[in-house]
Amino acid sequence: MNLVRAELERLTARRFVQLMVLLLAVAFAVTTATTLLGSHRPTTSEMSAAQTQAARAVAAMEAEHTRCLQIKAGEIPIIKDGEYVPADCAELDPARMAQLPLATDYLSSVFVFSHEARGLLYFLIAFLVLFGFLVGASYIGADLNSGGVVNLLLWRPGRLTVLGTKLGTLVGVVAALSVLASALYLGTFWTIGQTAGLPGPLDGEFWGQLGAIYGRGLVLVLLAAVLGFGIATLGRHTSAALGAVAAYAVVWEVGCRLVLQIIDVARPDQLMLSTYLGAWLSGKVELWDGNGCPPGGGVCDGGLYTITWAPALLVLLALTGAVAGAAFAAFRRRDLL
Repeated sequence: MNLVRAELERLTARRFVQLMVLLLAVAFAVTTATTLLGSHRPTTSEMSAAQTQAARAVAAMEAEHTRCLQIKAGEIPIIKDGEYVPADCAELDPARMAQLPLATDYLSSVFVFSHEARGLLYFLIAFLVLFGFLVGASYIGADLNSGGVVNLLLWRPGRLTVLGTKLGTLVGVVAALSVLASALYLGTFWTIGQTAGLPGPLDGEFWGQLGAIYGRGLVLVLLAAVLGFGIATLGRHTSAALGAVAAYAVVWEVGCRLVLQIIDVARPDQLMLSTYLGAWLSGKVELWDGNGCPPGGGVCDGGLYTITWAPALLVLLALTGAVAGAAFAAFRRRDLL
């Protein structure tokens, strides 16, 4: 019997995997039902009022930009002392803004797909990351704890081949399920936007940004599955992976962060894995470090720094690769009984 087929059957037959898929379906059904109950197709009067509000907001922004130009030209004085006037009035130019107020911004109890799609996708990615990590950890952890790996090695000798096949099967199943769930999930809410709400502006820029988030999220899901698999292999039990994550969160992300803040270490967020997770998923994160500004110096931008997706990906790949490599090295040499 083919080893890949055997592992595929073993993975899909696990009750925990089936339970997680069921929970995904339940969460999906609840979110869909809540959205349907809280949305309606806007009437003509609602759309007209929303368009009027959007037009007023744009007009107010244009007026503020014009006023800034007049102040800079000395045509009118600053009315209030301490009133903020940017150094460059281009900051207030509506024509240079990424997105102007739209009528859909002023509709209540109306599901707008273009507004909600990003948040919905983040929710799905978070669940799939949890799914991948837990399934990866339980898949190998249960076999190591119960002796199933030993029985498998009696049938198919070759430790690295067996472990590699297990990992490859896990990654393939998680990837296939993630793609299927994402298509069904976003497709359903797109349909809701077309029938019980509004689709919103669905231009090429919107789909490009959504696709970028989805691609980065899918990579994160697969890395989480490999990480859970690797930690459970090293600890020889599913609980080892759960314990490692809990210990890291409590000791480092909470405890060490507080210590670093107390002793005024510069840019402590750079030492936190959560920072790189956020930077990878969102594309970049902007962080503030007060140590970059001299005391009593007034307004200072020297403490602002950015972490982009590229270094974040390197950190995540290095961590996952190190854990997976250590897992294969330990599995090759140690006693499995």
